Order: sequence, then structure tokens, then C-alpha cells
Amino acid sequence: MENFTFYSPTYFVFGKGEENKAGELVKKFGGSRVLVVYGGGSAVKSGLLGRVTDSLKGAGIESFSLGGVKPNPRSGLVYEGIDICRKENVDFVLAVGGGSVIDTSKAIAAGAVYDGDFWDFYMGKRITEALPVGTILTISAAGSEGSPDSVITKEEGMFKRGASGDAIRPAFSILNPELTQSLPPYQTACGITDIMAHLMERYMTNSSDVQTTDRMIEGLLLAMIEEGPKAVANPDDYEARANIMWAGMMAHNNSCGVGRSQDWNSHNIEHELSALYDCAHGAGLAVTFPAYLSFAYKHDVARVAQFARRVWGCPEELDDEEAALMGIESLREFFTSIGMPSTIGEFGGTEADIDKLANVACYGDGRDGKLYGFVELSEDDVKEIYRRML
Repeated sequence: MENFTFYSPTYFVFGKGEENKAGELVKKFGGSRVLVVYGGGSAVKSGLLGRVTDSLKGAGIESFSLGGVKPNPRSGLVYEGIDICRKENVDFVLAVGGGSVIDTSKAIAAGAVYDGDFWDFYMGKRITEALPVGTILTISAAGSEGSPDSVITKEEGMFKRGASGDAIRPAFSILNPELTQSLPPYQTACGITDIMAHLMERYMTNSSDVQTTDRMIEGLLLAMIEEGPKAVANPDDYEARANIMWAGMMAHNNSCGVGRSQDWNSHNIEHELSALYDCAHGAGLAVTFPAYLSFAYKHDVARVAQFARRVWGCPEELDDEEAALMGIESLREFFTSIGMPSTIGEFGGTEADIDKLANVACYGDGRDGKLYGFVELSEDDVKEIYRRML
């Protein structure tokens, strides 16, 4: 296990009806003038946004609203939010939605107190200062409610990139599984896939002697394999959704990733799919991860075989290569079983797109031509992985 520091100060409030404490919590964490960020009409139609603004008003907190966050959130709305924060002297940003809303809120919070262009953070500059952020989660998927990370798509060039810093870890996060019960099965399945991908990105490591975090990751993956199909089949299964919601946070607050190198090649490869095809991130990961592992497993056959045996129950008597390949196929079959795609053709992708996808993944927005993780990938390697998605 490698040396590490771990700082996770988010105050979690979990359970039914807890969104009604929004005003109390914003006040607890020093907010008095709040920008409320949300997505489409569902937050309004469901009455959630009204309950939140009433709670803020009841606590004597002035609020301003910014709606319209889209999946694969865009830079344009971030700039708009930054302008509102500066004009209205906002001192707290409250995200009401899923990962896209939370990531947008984090970008706004960082940009509002920064003299330069917020995109500097998505080019590699570490975020060290930001307005405090709170979240009210409506989709279990991205884990942004407990993480120091944010992903935004720059509209000029359609580059999808991430930024990080403990300054954007949420001050508090309200997690009410009831708020996810209205999601369609497809969105629920996308979220489950994203959660599993966050765990697998940490599992594919070049660090040794990491049994504690290996077992944590395996346990969370097994929970998703058990609880995920229940939530897809029955949207009103509160207990399944509660387990998924907490697993989503645990998968990405990095408690499972400390003391070990991590991969993230699959996420970098997938980002180009959701940027080009505007597909759901989880759906893109369902296509990407099996293709990537089928390319990369020989780098450490024993680790992928361990994943196959412990998570997918592949027989001990198989040799490591047979087990690894069986585990990769089991992963692909699971994603398909919950309604996820298995090829980029299902997004409208063709072989003609591969050169562009690989070039942007490796060189776009200042990259040096390679992706670095569990294995080091050249542009030709990335092309081959995309071909395996056809």
C-alpha cells in the first residue's frame, strides 16, 4: 500500500424527507445568499425545487436560480452561473439534481472566486479555493455528492475534461432515495453502471498489497450486482435504491482508492463518446469497460482473474487467463441484462468515427498523445479499443 492523505469532510444527511432541511443546512454552513442550480423541468414539476426554495426562505436565506443543466454539462452555463454569483454576491451554491448539476455547481463555485478562466482547472490547475457547495441528490450515479471532482464539456471543441480539489468537496449532501424513484429504468441502469465503473477504475491498479481496499471495492460491486436489477425492475424499491445511493457515494469519495494507483483510462476513452454522440455517460461506460479490459487484461492477468473470481464467481479451477476472459464477458452480460448498450453503433457510431475519437482522446485540449493508467495507451491502442466497441 502506498502513502496517502485522505480528507472527506462532507456532512451527509440520509433518508426520507431530508430535503426539507436544506435551509437549515445552508445556514449551518455559513450561506446567506444562495445560487440554486438545477437541470430540467423534473425538479420543478415534482415540487422538489419549490420545497427547497421554501426551506431556504424559511431560514431567512435569499436565493437565486439557474436551471437548464444538461447531461454532459456544458461550459456556457458555468460562465452564466459565475456571472450571477459575482453580480449578486452569492456566498453558497446549492445543487439540486444529479452529477451534471453537481459538477456544474462545483465549476461555478470555483470560478466565482478565481480571477482567470474557470477552464484552467479543467486543463490541470488544482482547485484550492471555492464557494461552499451543498447538494440534494436526485440520481445515484456520478458520486459527485461526496467527491472532490467535477467534469465539464467545453463547447468550443467539445472537450470533456475533469477538475479536482478538496475545496469543491460538498459541505453537505442530502441523500433521499425517494427522490430517485421517478427515474426511468434506463437512467437507473446508467447510474448503476457509472457506480461500478468508478469502483473498477480503482480496482485496476499497479499497486501491491491493497487487500483492504480490494475487499471494499469487491463488496460494493457485489452489492450493485444484487441491488441494481431490483431497482431497474421495480422503481419503487426504496431499500434497493437506498443501497445504491450510498454505494454511489462510497464508490467515488475515494475511500476505496487510497493507497493505490488508479486507472481512469476507460473514463478518458468514454468521455469522447459522450462528447461526440451526447450519450449518457453510464451507457458509454457500459460499452467502453469490457472493450478496454479485453485489450488491457494481459498487463496483469492475475488481477483481472481475481476480479473475475471474487466478483463474478468464475471457477477457481480455471487458469488466470480463462478466468479473466470469463469475468470480462460476465461484466458485459450484466450491463446488457440491465438494459445497457454493448456497441457504439447503438449511439449511431461507425468505424469512420474512430480516428477522430482516438485523436481527440490522446491529443485534444493539450494532451501529449498518450493515456496513462493501468496500462499506458498510444493513439493506435486507443483506436483498437474503439474498434472493439463496434
